[in-house]
Amino acid sequence: MSVNGVTGSGNTYSTYAASAKTAEPKTEVKNETTSTAAETTGVVYEPSEEAKTATTAKKTYKTDANLVAKLKADAEARTAQLQSLVEKMLTKQGQTYNTANDIWSILSSGDFTVDAATKAQAQADIADDGYWGVSQTSQRILDFATALTGGDPDKIEEMRAAFKKGYEQAEKTWGGNLPDISKRTYDAVLQGFDDLAKEAGLDVED
Repeated sequence: MSVNGVTGSGNTYSTYAASAKTAEPKTEVKNETTSTAAETTGVVYEPSEEAKTATTAKKTYKTDANLVAKLKADAEARTAQLQSLVEKMLTKQGQTYNTANDIWSILSSGDFTVDAATKAQAQADIADDGYWGVSQTSQRILDFATALTGGDPDKIEEMRAAFKKGYEQAEKTWGGNLPDISKRTYDAVLQGFDDLAKEAGLDVED
């Protein structure tokens, strides 16, 4: 075996070893990079559905019984006020209507005469635009109902129901069906509630 052959092999090995040593740090850097990426990825926490549910379940609210009772009492007071108003107004309207009709019956019989002022007042009271006419009576009821809602459109149907109960009570007080003028007032008020509901963007039952 020649010395040159051994020397050649030695040189080849040295070159290979040097190359291997030079390549090692690159591998370590790569591993460090991978490790760093893994560590960075490892800090991201995605809660499970069970954890989310458990967190949500912890949010509890205590009911204020006194506040609920007060709100309920206020609502009942509002509806009672409207029912009472409707009963009194429609009963008075019916009485005025009947008084006016009685006057015309008496006049037509020729038993006695009534002065022009009394006749004019009776006609004015029950006219469509009179104080006890359909227009003004229905508008007073709607104004009162609107005031009781406090501007809350969700209470419109509550006021509608109260109005209907008030009308029924007025019929009981009257002793039967109210006069035609009161029935027309009833229809006008319900139409008014429909209009209020539409303006508020609420669904109106047919």
